[in-house]
Amino acid sequence: MLIGVPKEIKVREYRVGITPTNVRELVAHGHKVIVEREAGAGIGMTDAHYEAAGARVVGTAAEVFGQAEMIVKVKEPLAPERRMLRKGQVLFTYLHLAPDPEQAHELMSSGATCIAYETVTSPTGGLPLLAPMSEVAGRMSIQVGAYFLEKAHGGLGMLLGGVPGVDPAKVVVLGGGVVGTHAIHIALGMGADVWVLDRSVDVLRRLWTQFDRPLNTVFSTRDAVEQHVAAADLVIGGVLIPGAAAPKLVTRELIKKMKPGSVVVDVAIDQGGCFETSKPTTHDNPTYVVDGVIHYCVTNMPGGVPRTSAVALNNATLPFMIALADKGVKKALADDPHLRNGLNVHAGKITHAAVAAALGETFADPTAALAG
Repeated sequence: MLIGVPKEIKVREYRVGITPTNVRELVAHGHKVIVEREAGAGIGMTDAHYEAAGARVVGTAAEVFGQAEMIVKVKEPLAPERRMLRKGQVLFTYLHLAPDPEQAHELMSSGATCIAYETVTSPTGGLPLLAPMSEVAGRMSIQVGAYFLEKAHGGLGMLLGGVPGVDPAKVVVLGGGVVGTHAIHIALGMGADVWVLDRSVDVLRRLWTQFDRPLNTVFSTRDAVEQHVAAADLVIGGVLIPGAAAPKLVTRELIKKMKPGSVVVDVAIDQGGCFETSKPTTHDNPTYVVDGVIHYCVTNMPGGVPRTSAVALNNATLPFMIALADKGVKKALADDPHLRNGLNVHAGKITHAAVAAALGETFADPTAALAG
């Protein structure tokens, strides 16, 4: 198979779909890889690194899209990229279609087969291609929250961990999944007063066992959310329903009750966000203020640490890339129900139930769609 890697064009997105290390693995399996010039520059990988690994470097994204049978990216294709997709081509990347009907409709019109990292599953029920970026974003959420709590950056003027004789900041984490677990790890390490809310007692029990008494665990109800968010200095939104829009756990009215200068970091913004006041932001302009509360809603948080996140993502995607390239897309999807769960668009149809429901589109069974 001929696999193409375009340079990411989202604002300040420095990650790359395939690293030179994984190019070498694909070439060893008998495949060819073409890479757009300087695609790896953001992680310190030069065109020479790619050529040494066996890739062919080309000058433009149009050449990559025009020649490759499978396009491997990091972020969802923007409008100029979507216009270059063609019928029968495979797109393997993050899509986050639930809050983005324009992208969904253009992918449907393209005729491409679009496999979303974020809905590929594992035998244990996890999301193996979303997990590494959730780990990064969870850890980053505490860093950026601490930064924007500083008075010079518009915040309360509060040190996350306090000092002897001064209370630490109260950090509330909504959701005890991968994002939440890693946010808790960093927040506790910085000495914050950390509270996690989740609707699963089993999740709370796991977190209690993992972090012991310094972590406060709360079963999530409307009363609990209102009580703890209103009192928080920093709130991390880390809830996820695979493929679907994130639930709006924090209302506009509740934001009004928070302290002026407090901070919310919405890691769920790729799926629409879990704060009613959330709207997507970029690394160039990461925050805005609503009712005195600083909102950080960057849609590609891990792009801020691309060396770490690109390698972590490539570690997870490589086995699936090899399966798609070795077997061909239809056989690979037929053989692996977990990879098949990643199929969001095929032959002009939405093939993921949660995505279809969020978009108000008709759901097409992926097995039937592939057979057709």
